[in-house]
Amino acid sequence: MLPVMTAKKQPGTSLEEAPQATGKVDTAWYEREVARLQVELVKQQEYIRARGLRVVVVFEGRDAAGKGGAIQRITETLNPRAARVVALAAPTERERGQWYFQRYVAHLPTRGEMVLFDRSWYNRAGVERVMGFCTDEEYEEFLHSCPEFERMLVRSGITLVKYWFSVSDTEQEKRFQKRLQDPTKRWKLSPMDLEARNRWVDFSRAKDAMFAATDIPEAPWWVVEADVKKRARVNVMTHLLAQVPYEDLTPEPPVLPPRPPVTDDYVRPPKESQHLVPDVVP
Repeated sequence: MLPVMTAKKQPGTSLEEAPQATGKVDTAWYEREVARLQVELVKQQEYIRARGLRVVVVFEGRDAAGKGGAIQRITETLNPRAARVVALAAPTERERGQWYFQRYVAHLPTRGEMVLFDRSWYNRAGVERVMGFCTDEEYEEFLHSCPEFERMLVRSGITLVKYWFSVSDTEQEKRFQKRLQDPTKRWKLSPMDLEARNRWVDFSRAKDAMFAATDIPEAPWWVVEADVKKRARVNVMTHLLAQVPYEDLTPEPPVLPPRPPVTDDYVRPPKESQHLVPDVVP
């Protein structure tokens, strides 16, 4: 197992060092509230579709901050044809030779669609900056051009919502340890995650510089206190509903007519002629 390592805190280095709401959330209440919010998100999606709106939601934060879990709760009841999750891998050689924002532009929504970026163009201000995957000139150009890029998106009619999931070093370490113990989650820990774990303060400074340059009125950063996953999920779902005001345009349920009778000339093939999945349930 990984040894527990707590980064030395330095005053004024990062928002996630501020005290967070840490009270536990009642599980029964949480499940009821998530179910209620998911119904509202379906209504919001129908409004977005009917009005031809275009919505982009950016999820950023440290490793194990809870971005993926929040995205899952938001999207699991939505129509996947109109709500897409974009989680891009490292850029290819061709993409590295393109305008930096080009590969993200290809995934922007069309009319009536919502796109959720599980990490985004802000990779350049975070992991690329800290790990040395971009030059100083490329980094400075990003901080200069990103606000203009986002203003252009907003002027074009896109609603842009940006979330930063804030997690403490202590809570992140707990989640890393749990991932190591869970075979279904061990894949979430990459060598890059482990290296980032050793550079807590560097990432804090990079995030602070990113906020200073890109927290613009047209597309502000919204910080989600994420040390308590259930609290963070309810808060971000509630907040997202308020970012795109909507009306309930849920259509009336269709009336199902009686099923037509099966014609007498149909004969179902015998099961023995088919390849059946074995029934292993006791």
